Amino acid sequence: MAMQQPAATSWLHRLTDSDIWWSFKSSPTTVIAAAATLFIFVVAFAAPLLAPHTPFDPATLSLSDGLKPPVLFSEEGDWTFPLGTDDQGRDVLSSIMYGTRLSLIVGFASVIVAMVIGIALGLVSGYFGGAVDAVIMRIADVQLTFPAILVALLIDGVVRGIISVQRHDEIAIFVIVGAIGLSFWVQYARTVRGSVLVEKNKEYVQAARVIGLSPVLIMVRHVLPNVTGPVLVIATINLGLAIITEATLSFLGVGLPSTQPSLGTLIRLGNEVLQSGDWWITVFPGITLAALVLAVNLLGDWLRDALNPKLR
Repeated sequence: MAMQQPAATSWLHRLTDSDIWWSFKSSPTTVIAAAATLFIFVVAFAAPLLAPHTPFDPATLSLSDGLKPPVLFSEEGDWTFPLGTDDQGRDVLSSIMYGTRLSLIVGFASVIVAMVIGIALGLVSGYFGGAVDAVIMRIADVQLTFPAILVALLIDGVVRGIISVQRHDEIAIFVIVGAIGLSFWVQYARTVRGSVLVEKNKEYVQAARVIGLSPVLIMVRHVLPNVTGPVLVIATINLGLAIITEATLSFLGVGLPSTQPSLGTLIRLGNEVLQSGDWWITVFPGITLAALVLAVNLLGDWLRDALNPKLR
């Protein structure tokens, strides 16, 4: 009697024999982007362990360490602060590590919020049709006429007008996640709706209706698993857009506060002293942001092509 392979081994074997894995390993650009993304993720989320300093703990800061230049660009640099320090004596390298972690958290959370809202509305719109479909899609059409950054600014402004500044700073991360998530749900809703319109007339959905399953169970158990491919592609691409949107809002001063610095906040703080010649405070966070978004976008482009059967 033949022994059964462990489930994990069988899954790994199917993955390495799949067209997606072949497409991945045959694209050097995608491999480099994946390696860069993985490196940034590991360094960011392991910042409390890997960062040489705790940059936003006032007890560890000294003004005498302020505005030290990077060691590779000036003889006045200090290897204790390899990328230099800002005007408060905060280590730029450590700030980037902690800021990248916060940017990634906001990006992932925003994408999840947008996915939940968009998938739910797309399923309802496509499955029920009629007036429900018309109302949801018209709302989506109206939102598409406004750039995502303006929608996020509007939502953040409304929240600021309702609650105090101090309270806003305390819940700033939740406000920005909600604002960005509500800005990106339309793509998911329209994509899922289109897929549901195709799937709901197939035999397996008709059979589920015949045996008396409720519409909610049919949508969740049967329709949703068949529309996840395009959603994953959108989510991957939107991760980079969400990070850029958060950085833009923080740079404009309406995103995360200085006590919770993301990459956008670090760039804004560095930009305030850029004309004094202290370029490293804003340039290194900017390079990190650009590298992160570029790597994620390259992975999103590859995933879109890999999951497109017409390109296989």
